[in-house]
Amino acid sequence: MSKPSVLFVCVKNGGKSQMAAGLMRAVVGDAVEVHSAGTKPGGSVNAQSAQALLEVGVDLTGEQPKPIDPNLLARMDYVVTLGSEATVEQVDGPIFENWDTDEPSSRGIEGIERMRLVRDDIARRVRRLADVLTD
Repeated sequence: MSKPSVLFVCVKNGGKSQMAAGLMRAVVGDAVEVHSAGTKPGGSVNAQSAQALLEVGVDLTGEQPKPIDPNLLARMDYVVTLGSEATVEQVDGPIFENWDTDEPSSRGIEGIERMRLVRDDIARRVRRLADVLTD
């Protein structure tokens, strides 16, 4: 039996989807195949996202934003979009889910404090999905 798989998607693949993938890898190790991608990938991983993850022992060094690979998409068990701006055309096979993540900037919270709140929200959701994928 093949191991379960998940693709996390946000717009730029520089922040939230990278955070989710890094956190999932930290929780499940090699038990789940984990990928991330962007609908309109940016040029680099968001430095504050990477810093917020390093604070909890997750290192994004070497990660780069990438587009959605249609072949990868089609063979995933789960596809999770993060936030309301990223949309992925659904294909047969994967379970599609949207995480309408916390957006502290709407409350005037910016910078690394914002990223820590986003990280913590995503981490809670990742732990729930990890339980589903490894059950």
